[in-house]
Amino acid sequence: MKKILVLLFIGVVSFSMNGQTKEEIKKDYTGPVFEFESDVIDYGEIAVNSDGNRVFKFTNVGKSPLIITNVKGSCGCTVPTKPEEPIMPGESGEIKVKYATNRIGPFSKTVTITSNAYEPTLVLKVKGRVLEQQTDELQKKKSIVSDTN
Repeated sequence: MKKILVLLFIGVVSFSMNGQTKEEIKKDYTGPVFEFESDVIDYGEIAVNSDGNRVFKFTNVGKSPLIITNVKGSCGCTVPTKPEEPIMPGESGEIKVKYATNRIGPFSKTVTITSNAYEPTLVLKVKGRVLEQQTDELQKKKSIVSDTN
Protein backbone atom coordinates (compact mmCIF):
# COMPACT_ATOMS: atom_id res chain seq x y z
CA MET A 1 0.00 0.00 0.00
CA LYS A 2 2.85 2.36 0.86
CA LYS A 3 4.43 1.74 -2.55
CA ILE A 4 1.22 2.70 -4.32
CA LEU A 5 0.90 5.92 -2.30
CA VAL A 6 4.55 6.83 -2.97
CA LEU A 7 4.13 6.20 -6.71
CA LEU A 8 0.91 8.22 -6.74
CA PHE A 9 2.61 11.11 -4.93
CA ILE A 10 5.57 11.09 -7.34
CA GLY A 11 3.17 11.04 -10.31
CA VAL A 12 1.20 14.03 -9.02
CA VAL A 13 4.37 16.03 -8.29
CA SER A 14 5.94 15.30 -11.68
CA PHE A 15 2.68 16.14 -13.48
CA SER A 16 2.44 19.54 -11.78
CA MET A 17 6.06 20.32 -12.67
CA ASN A 18 5.24 20.06 -16.39
CA GLY A 19 2.36 22.53 -16.10
CA GLN A 20 3.97 25.47 -17.93
CA THR A 21 3.26 25.72 -21.63
CA LYS A 22 5.79 26.77 -24.25
CA GLU A 23 4.04 30.15 -24.60
CA GLU A 24 4.26 30.81 -20.85
CA ILE A 25 7.96 29.97 -20.88
CA LYS A 26 8.51 32.38 -23.82
CA LYS A 27 6.81 35.21 -21.88
CA ASP A 28 9.18 34.72 -18.95
CA TYR A 29 12.25 34.19 -21.14
CA THR A 30 14.73 37.07 -20.96
CA GLY A 31 16.37 36.41 -24.34
CA PRO A 32 15.22 37.14 -27.92
CA VAL A 33 12.17 35.45 -29.45
CA PHE A 34 11.21 35.23 -33.15
CA GLU A 35 7.65 35.99 -34.21
CA PHE A 36 7.20 35.44 -37.95
CA GLU A 37 4.29 36.82 -39.99
CA SER A 38 4.35 33.44 -41.74
CA ASP A 39 6.74 30.51 -41.64
CA VAL A 40 5.86 29.48 -45.22
CA ILE A 41 6.42 31.33 -48.50
CA ASP A 42 4.05 29.97 -51.14
CA TYR A 43 5.05 31.16 -54.60
CA GLY A 44 1.95 29.51 -56.05
CA GLU A 45 2.20 28.91 -59.79
CA ILE A 46 4.81 31.12 -61.42
CA ALA A 47 6.23 31.36 -64.91
CA VAL A 48 9.70 30.07 -65.71
CA ASN A 49 12.44 32.73 -65.21
CA SER A 50 10.08 35.05 -63.30
CA ASP A 51 11.08 37.02 -60.18
CA GLY A 52 12.06 34.54 -57.47
CA ASN A 53 12.64 37.06 -54.67
CA ARG A 54 10.46 36.84 -51.56
CA VAL A 55 10.78 37.89 -47.90
CA PHE A 56 10.13 36.32 -44.49
CA LYS A 57 9.18 39.17 -42.13
CA PHE A 58 9.62 38.79 -38.38
CA THR A 59 9.65 40.75 -35.12
CA ASN A 60 11.84 40.23 -32.07
CA VAL A 61 9.21 39.95 -29.32
CA GLY A 62 11.84 38.97 -26.75
CA LYS A 63 13.65 41.04 -24.17
CA SER A 64 17.18 41.19 -25.64
CA PRO A 65 18.82 41.72 -29.06
CA LEU A 66 18.30 38.96 -31.64
CA ILE A 67 21.45 37.91 -33.49
CA ILE A 68 21.06 35.67 -36.53
CA THR A 69 24.31 33.82 -37.01
CA ASN A 70 23.44 31.78 -40.10
CA VAL A 71 20.71 31.15 -42.69
CA LYS A 72 21.01 28.24 -45.08
CA GLY A 73 18.86 27.00 -47.94
CA SER A 74 18.25 23.28 -48.38
CA CYS A 75 19.87 23.40 -51.83
CA GLY A 76 21.71 25.78 -54.14
CA CYS A 77 18.48 26.86 -55.83
CA THR A 78 17.25 28.57 -52.63
CA VAL A 79 19.51 31.42 -51.52
CA PRO A 80 18.56 33.20 -48.26
CA THR A 81 20.09 36.47 -47.01
CA LYS A 82 20.12 37.38 -43.32
CA PRO A 83 20.18 40.79 -41.62
CA GLU A 84 23.71 41.69 -40.56
CA GLU A 85 22.81 43.89 -37.58
CA PRO A 86 21.18 42.64 -34.36
CA ILE A 87 17.40 43.07 -34.20
CA MET A 88 16.55 44.92 -31.01
CA PRO A 89 13.50 44.00 -28.86
CA GLY A 90 10.30 45.19 -30.54
CA GLU A 91 12.00 45.80 -33.90
CA SER A 92 11.29 43.98 -37.15
CA GLY A 93 13.60 42.35 -39.64
CA GLU A 94 13.58 40.44 -42.91
CA ILE A 95 15.16 37.30 -44.27
CA LYS A 96 15.27 37.56 -48.05
CA VAL A 97 14.95 34.41 -50.15
CA LYS A 98 15.70 34.01 -53.85
CA TYR A 99 14.52 30.86 -55.58
CA ALA A 100 15.97 29.92 -58.99
CA THR A 101 12.84 30.00 -61.17
CA ASN A 102 14.65 28.46 -64.14
CA ARG A 103 13.91 25.00 -62.70
CA ILE A 104 10.56 23.76 -64.05
CA GLY A 105 8.13 21.84 -61.84
CA PRO A 106 6.89 21.82 -58.26
CA PHE A 107 9.31 22.60 -55.45
CA SER A 108 9.38 22.41 -51.68
CA LYS A 109 12.51 23.71 -49.98
CA THR A 110 13.55 24.82 -46.51
CA VAL A 111 15.51 27.68 -45.00
CA THR A 112 17.25 26.91 -41.70
CA ILE A 113 17.95 29.81 -39.33
CA THR A 114 20.51 29.65 -36.54
CA SER A 115 20.37 32.40 -33.89
CA ASN A 116 20.54 33.23 -30.19
CA ALA A 117 16.72 33.10 -29.92
CA TYR A 118 14.60 31.00 -27.56
CA GLU A 119 14.45 28.39 -30.32
CA PRO A 120 18.04 28.53 -31.61
CA THR A 121 17.28 26.64 -34.84
CA LEU A 122 14.16 27.35 -36.90
CA VAL A 123 13.12 25.82 -40.21
CA LEU A 124 11.01 27.86 -42.63
CA LYS A 125 9.40 26.50 -45.80
CA VAL A 126 9.42 27.69 -49.40
CA LYS A 127 7.12 26.04 -51.94
CA GLY A 128 5.45 26.55 -55.28
CA ARG A 129 5.38 25.41 -58.87
CA VAL A 130 7.32 26.78 -61.83
CA LEU A 131 5.35 26.41 -65.06
CA GLU A 132 7.12 25.53 -68.31
CA GLN A 133 5.47 28.13 -70.53
CA GLN A 134 3.24 31.13 -70.09
CA THR A 135 0.10 28.97 -70.10
CA ASP A 136 -3.41 30.24 -70.71
CA GLU A 137 -4.32 29.27 -67.14
CA LEU A 138 -1.52 31.39 -65.68
CA GLN A 139 -2.36 34.25 -68.04
CA LYS A 140 -6.01 34.13 -66.90
CA LYS A 141 -4.94 34.24 -63.24
CA LYS A 142 -2.77 37.28 -63.92
CA SER A 143 -5.52 39.05 -65.84
CA ILE A 144 -8.04 38.37 -63.06
CA VAL A 145 -5.66 39.83 -60.51
CA SER A 146 -4.91 42.87 -62.65
CA ASP A 147 -8.60 43.48 -63.42
CA THR A 148 -9.48 43.73 -59.74
CA ASN A 149 -6.76 46.24 -58.90
